[in-house]
Amino acid sequence: MRRMLPLLVWLSCLLLAWGTSTQAQTAAAREDAGVLVFGRVSDDPKAHYDQLKPMLDYVIPKMASVGIRSGRILMAKDLQQMSSYLRRGRVDWINETGGNAAVLESRNVARSFLITERDGVTRYHSLFFVRRDSPIQRLEDLAGHSVAFQSPYSTSAYYLPAAQLLEEGQKLELLLSPMDKPATDRVGYVFARTELNITTWVHKQLVDAGVLSNLDWVNPQRVPPAFAQDFKIIGRTEDVPRALMMARTGMDPKVQAKLHEVLMAASHDPDAGEALRRFMGTARFIPIGAEDKRALERLAKGVQRVRLEVE
Repeated sequence: MRRMLPLLVWLSCLLLAWGTSTQAQTAAAREDAGVLVFGRVSDDPKAHYDQLKPMLDYVIPKMASVGIRSGRILMAKDLQQMSSYLRRGRVDWINETGGNAAVLESRNVARSFLITERDGVTRYHSLFFVRRDSPIQRLEDLAGHSVAFQSPYSTSAYYLPAAQLLEEGQKLELLLSPMDKPATDRVGYVFARTELNITTWVHKQLVDAGVLSNLDWVNPQRVPPAFAQDFKIIGRTEDVPRALMMARTGMDPKVQAKLHEVLMAASHDPDAGEALRRFMGTARFIPIGAEDKRALERLAKGVQRVRLEVE
């Protein structure tokens, strides 16, 4: 019996510790249930915080009827980290581009529920362009040549155009630098990081072609007029929603329904004006229509193909 006493004491301590831990976890979960977390993938947290905070401050007071008492902002360094946050319930809602939304939906961590209208635009497409003196006349001519995309997470300057090239039978090859050359039967690609770099590289003939959204194409800060006069468009992709509001998978349906209601009504509320303006020039949030759903489904398939065949 004496030998059993230390064991019994140890078991008692273990059960006490487990019970305390469980109570703490339950209390934490109860506390988090009243907090709505707004997330964003960011390479500039300070600037993006200033964009998100007014929108969060506008939304939170209107969520009291579903038990929301406060809000937080949580930044992720990349889409992988954001996927983890959503899966673990650390982020509740985010705003993402169509391509990134497709990735998150394929991972079953979030679902799109509204389209974001910015500067009067809800949809956009990608444009392929070359110099006017280039022998390249159409997308089929890109084999054996190089193209500049923006970044691995860009919808209009990577996912959409890369999927379009694959759909047309082209094979893509990552190049080491703009000076590198692809095999004759492949389209070489590099990431230029910014839209201005894309146009500059094409204009200086460091790469043979570039890709931009139709919105960037008419922006003189990204396509300087001195460059634009020397370019010609050789192809385009279909239109897709420009940006989407997403809720994490498993979010309380009552909370999501209320969030949907609040965001839909924001454009008619004078008190939301400043929050919308600072939220990347948002005009309103609109429902996802049937054609938008079809475009997003096609985009999702394209993104999956790019990730399987290119990356």
